[in-house]
Amino acid sequence: MSAKAVKSSKPSASKEPSAVTKLYLFAYNAGQVVGWSYILWQLANYYLLQGPEFRAKVTLWEYTRLAVIIFQNAAFVEILNASFGLVKSNPVVTGFQVFSRMMVVVGVVMATPTGKVSPGLPIALLAWAITEIIRYGYYALNIIKVVPHFVVFLRYTTFIALYPIGVTGELLCFWWAQSYARENSVWSVVMPNKWNATFSYFGFLWIVMLGYIPIFPQLYLHMFAQRRKILGGGAASGASSQKKGN
Repeated sequence: MSAKAVKSSKPSASKEPSAVTKLYLFAYNAGQVVGWSYILWQLANYYLLQGPEFRAKVTLWEYTRLAVIIFQNAAFVEILNASFGLVKSNPVVTGFQVFSRMMVVVGVVMATPTGKVSPGLPIALLAWAITEIIRYGYYALNIIKVVPHFVVFLRYTTFIALYPIGVTGELLCFWWAQSYARENSVWSVVMPNKWNATFSYFGFLWIVMLGYIPIFPQLYLHMFAQRRKILGGGAASGASSQKKGN
């Protein structure tokens, strides 16, 4: 066993991303930090610096639309990164996290006029922005192996409050959208048609909303498991946090 085992264990122990991969991942994560920082600034500017006259003329979605569409949908790249093994994240877990937010942006807010004015939108954007600034910042610093402990702590602690807040905002957006979809047959396919198929956008919204019931607890508990792994090991956790990408 000895010679063969030692020989086969070498590649897995020293498998490091190439310099080009590291540069790409750093640029992607740093770009997302910049993008979500801009969205957070837009939120603060809209609610704290601008007056009621401005907010009466421009909705939050109109003000933040371009940046949110670009940087939230850019998260789809994370699924590809995980699927191709460029990062150690679980592609299934990553897919669920990314899909829920992309669904809110593309399938709810962009798809319905009520989603655009939902009280859940600012709640979701605030939780997303803070979460993503910390998360992508952690990833970027992890690539260059300079991760201050306070960044690690924020990465694996702030989700405790921000994750439920973000989900609450998302579900409020869904609720405002489904009320519009119930009264208007938008984005639906009714029989008869040449495809001989039917699709209810209203029903689809409810399926996604109900999907939060089994999926959210699993993702939330997954983050607690990651927190115990990274922060629960005392002195050893500092070394391990340099290696973990999730």
